[in-house]
Amino acid sequence: MGGMSGSISAKCGGGSEGAGILVLAATPLGDSRDASPRLAEALGCADVVAAEDTRRLRALATALGVSVTGRVVSHYDAVETARLPVLLAAIRGGATVLVVTDAGMPAVSDPGFRLVAACVQEGLRVSCLPGPSAVTTALAVSGLPCDRFCFEGFPPRRAGPRQRWLAGLAGEERTCVFFESPHRLAATLAEAAEILGADRVAVVCRELTKPYEEVRRDSLGALAQWAADGVRGEITVVLSGAPLPPPPEVAGLVEEVTERVSAGVRLKEAVAAVARAHGVPQRELYQAAVDSS
Repeated sequence: MGGMSGSISAKCGGGSEGAGILVLAATPLGDSRDASPRLAEALGCADVVAAEDTRRLRALATALGVSVTGRVVSHYDAVETARLPVLLAAIRGGATVLVVTDAGMPAVSDPGFRLVAACVQEGLRVSCLPGPSAVTTALAVSGLPCDRFCFEGFPPRRAGPRQRWLAGLAGEERTCVFFESPHRLAATLAEAAEILGADRVAVVCRELTKPYEEVRRDSLGALAQWAADGVRGEITVVLSGAPLPPPPEVAGLVEEVTERVSAGVRLKEAVAAVARAHGVPQRELYQAAVDSS
């Protein structure tokens, strides 16, 4: 098994004539002006456009002044698996198949993953037109550390699994990004405040890039109170990482060093091992061990 990647076929601006390809295209989160020229070009020349919502596709094409000449098929969650045979056959036959979702990047908590996996399995070409993503947009405006982060998709719908999911984030040190439905946001934030701590900082991004964009930065407790009155729109939550535990006191590690020395380990080696295990300065621990002897 080995998937191939490549740019869009010659008909859509590059690649070799006659080679079928799957193209994932990021679409604007709300403002059509965020669409790239390559997206407009691809919409106008793809042989097949698989859209999460065909009406939104038509509206986007109109806003971009593009005429979609290829065959348009619906490609939402409930029909994604059923569409696989037809779309794969089109790619095998040399067609350019363009996948777009309502907003953002296909396959990222949106339809597209199954088709990509199937193409990779068959060695069919897959490419991507990069662009808007609610994940990275929310992360960038959150003000939280973004050098290391994780994306968790949507929390479970039911309370029990959702609470267990939140408990799994209790020790996560990276900034965490996830999506949530507006009518479940209040419950999720209230449970997060209870499980992760009401003082843990989070950011709720609502309607990113749209006229009513709102970014709220506060503690989980305060955000839960705000959301209790009801929230509308597309929601992305950015959760601060778990606070790092304070390093242990050097004096409290002397006993561990002494135990190693009693077991026959040289003092310097015992100090080095204990300091490395607990992340404390080796010189300070050595001095504390000498002073206690």
